[in-house]
Amino acid sequence: RGVLYIVTEKLLTPYGLRTLAPDDPNYRGQYVGTWSDRDRAYHQGTIWPWLLGPYVEAILKFTKNNTATIKDVEGLLAVFDKHLFLAGLGTVSEIFDGEPPHQPRGCIAQAWSVAEVLRAKTLIHSLHSRPQRM
Repeated sequence: RGVLYIVTEKLLTPYGLRTLAPDDPNYRGQYVGTWSDRDRAYHQGTIWPWLLGPYVEAILKFTKNNTATIKDVEGLLAVFDKHLFLAGLGTVSEIFDGEPPHQPRGCIAQAWSVAEVLRAKTLIHSLHSRPQRM
């Protein structure tokens, strides 16, 4: 419970999970600058969309597929429906800035980002498709 709470409060963003919380002194909110600057930011606050897959799976298991949680997760994943037309047509970016407006960065098409967003959406779809208990 504590881990999910901290992850949700400190790391969750509209585009995935930050690699470091903004209140950490080593946090870097933007993936910009020289190669060295970007390298330091890569795991110090940058958002990784692929982490949504494990996060969604964990939160759904913890809440036992609670209807409100399913709706929240659907809303969280819906941002990618628009993103598919913004950075690389029909795909999900590798990373995003940790700070709003969360600009897409890195490569414009990242297989594990696509795969985990799709897996999370498929998981939600399977919950809607399951037979209802009487």
